[in-house]
Amino acid sequence: MSHLPLVAIVGRPNTGKSRLFNRIIGQRKAIVSDIPGTTRDQVASKVETDSVDYLLVDTGGMGGGTVDTDFEDDVEAQSKLAIEHADVIVLVLSGKDDLTSADHAVAKVLRTRKRRHVPVIVAVNKIDNPSKIDELLPQYYELGIGDPLIPVSAAHGSGFGMLEDAIAEELKKLHFTKGEGTPSIHPETIEDEEALIQKQTAAIPRIAVVGKPNVGKSSIVNALMSDPQRAVSPRIVSEIPGTTRDAGDTIIRYKDRDYIFVDTAGIKKKKEETPGLETLAYFRSIQAIGNSDVVVLVLDGTQAITRQDKRIAQMCIEEGKGLILAVNKSDGMSLEQKKNTIEDVHLTIPFCRFASVILCSATSRDGLLKLFDAIETVERNRSRRIPTKALNDWYSATIRGQPMGELAKSKYITQTDGVPPTFVVFVKDPKKVKVSELKFLERRLRSTFAFEGTTVRWITKASAKGEVRW
Repeated sequence: MSHLPLVAIVGRPNTGKSRLFNRIIGQRKAIVSDIPGTTRDQVASKVETDSVDYLLVDTGGMGGGTVDTDFEDDVEAQSKLAIEHADVIVLVLSGKDDLTSADHAVAKVLRTRKRRHVPVIVAVNKIDNPSKIDELLPQYYELGIGDPLIPVSAAHGSGFGMLEDAIAEELKKLHFTKGEGTPSIHPETIEDEEALIQKQTAAIPRIAVVGKPNVGKSSIVNALMSDPQRAVSPRIVSEIPGTTRDAGDTIIRYKDRDYIFVDTAGIKKKKEETPGLETLAYFRSIQAIGNSDVVVLVLDGTQAITRQDKRIAQMCIEEGKGLILAVNKSDGMSLEQKKNTIEDVHLTIPFCRFASVILCSATSRDGLLKLFDAIETVERNRSRRIPTKALNDWYSATIRGQPMGELAKSKYITQTDGVPPTFVVFVKDPKKVKVSELKFLERRLRSTFAFEGTTVRWITKASAKGEVRW
């Protein structure tokens, strides 16, 4: 399997790196705002051209100047790792500002940390009038790094054809061609290879790691990584809620199989959601759930389950996803406490009884490997199909002698294609079917067939003259 070359976008905070990234990939993937330091974790996406494909990585700002001083060191460390492993680097400068000490600091990092053969392309952003670039050239060349120098406007889209051509040309000089690649770093260490994954790994499950802020989502993803992965591209971890803003992908290999773990921002209570970055991060988390196959809902084993935990679980069920409940921070529990914790989870979130409860610890890694067995079970059950005859025999036996109203008159049930498992019951009047009756059917279905970990959907369909109509 060929690997993609890596193109890293770097620069000081608030030069428009994320907006430029979004322009190149053609969609709003990185969070964009006027607040320096918005991008904390690396975000990446595959870019396809006629001559060469590559993985474009947006990095957090370097050189200081962000509003989140507590995270500057961690963000800069991640950016430096991207620089060390990049095949081409795009240095983004702001055409509206004079060069700053932070710009010079970034240039110094490039001179000392990038590999010698790696070219640097300077993208001067926020140039609404390209003719003015000649006036600015002298100060940019003072940096002593980067060629060619290309004026662009991420806001208006000008100059991007030249920038994309320059990136492709530099990659071809390094002998990268379309469909072939000499990897500078194994894909397991690069986060969020969305397009690459879609092409290469249709069978790889996407696992969204969700939950309230500060329950240990990023810590769990870090703990699942191999040591080389963690050294190259760790998720930023902090006790400060809200550290993760972007949803980032990490490929984890276990027993010769790949799994895509999507670390998400904490989903807050509605009353705690505020306009701006947190709202955008919230929507990214919701999108991550929608794009996943299985959701791992992380609960804090040191705290009682809250209404917000239930809300997130209900969200996963409504999206029809496989569900695993991971109770983090449980390494200090006794056997009796662990037993009581599992019972409390079942009692507190009764509508999630179908989901496996995994007691684990991101700190000690206890119990984390059980997640993979649970994922395998969920995958298998999400795609499980019951033969129509066996399904109808089960249905007849289940409703016999039960006060099932309209369902008791039904003569036919079938399972649709696709996931999650969806069952269609044909009745004379679907409006007369009660939710409680369908829940009864689901309980009996789960007790007979293996559907652990997956949501099940029911559809009541009207039939006429004994014939089935869709």
